[in-house]
Amino acid sequence: QVLLVESGGGLVQPGGSLRLSCSASGIRFSISDMAWYRQAPGRQRELVAGITSGGNTNYADSVKGRFTISRDNAKNTVYLQMNNLKPEDTAVYYCNLRATTYWGQGTQVTVSS
Repeated sequence: QVLLVESGGGLVQPGGSLRLSCSASGIRFSISDMAWYRQAPGRQRELVAGITSGGNTNYADSVKGRFTISRDNAKNTVYLQMNNLKPEDTAVYYCNLRATTYWGQGTQVTVSS
């Protein structure tokens, strides 16, 4: 059974930082490509960042230079370090096993003063 569990969301002021974590089980994590998506109210879910099993990364233009995706295969965990957060980053953030319909439950990120 595939299980993805996100954590690390919260309320932060503009310019602040958060680190999201996604713990995976039920998969061969070290050979799995992973991704973070987000969905703001009234908007479609969008790709934020992806990381391949080999460590190659890609980012949405809106987060380049501010967000960093990384992985720890020993812990079966993928991270999203978010710096210089903006109000438009407010959304529910989801972890995804790429090219599948496996999603975590989501974690809320709110950027507000």
